[in-house]
Amino acid sequence: MPRRQPKTVWSVAFACVIAFMGIGLVDPILKPIADDLSATPSQVSLLFTSYNGVMAVAMLIAGYVSSRLGAKRTLLIGLAIIIVGAGLAGAQNAIPGIVAFRAVWGLGNALFIATALATIVSASVGSVGQAIILYEAALGLGIAAGPLLGGVLGSLSWRFPFFGVSALMTIALVATAVTLPRSSPHAHPTPSRHRSKPCGTGACSPWD
Repeated sequence: MPRRQPKTVWSVAFACVIAFMGIGLVDPILKPIADDLSATPSQVSLLFTSYNGVMAVAMLIAGYVSSRLGAKRTLLIGLAIIIVGAGLAGAQNAIPGIVAFRAVWGLGNALFIATALATIVSASVGSVGQAIILYEAALGLGIAAGPLLGGVLGSLSWRFPFFGVSALMTIALVATAVTLPRSSPHAHPTPSRHRSKPCGTGACSPWD
């Protein structure tokens, strides 16, 4: 970015990188998981299905949740869910448990990702285009680094990539909590009887 950005933008962008890592993180450790837990290829493939499926569905309601809780609360809740989901996934000793907590991880990712772009845009210095470029850079870096992190940590143990994401997201949660100003939930929508009232020749007010 050509201009100096506030700490809020960089803390959320860092969390975005870690969040997008989760998409391809498990790819290099599918075989070690299958070998260690005696799982079939179709069983380990559920690690992708549960994560992506839950995230896709949860994205549909993430905007509503953010409008009610505020951006900061939604981001922090999403990060906390990722920390729990990733950490507990790495602690499981059976495929069903890992699949279940990957789904929890996907829920947290949906809440975070759906709110992160709006937060970066509103907090950044410069044009909206510059803020979106930063977000897309975080997306690309996270997707590219996910399999790499999974391979490096997975060479030690298939559990370590999960624990690594949980640890990094803990740092991101603290940074976001410290740097992001408090946001208030949006006001309740104006009742339909106000919205449907026709305007006269003067200026219209939603409170008329």
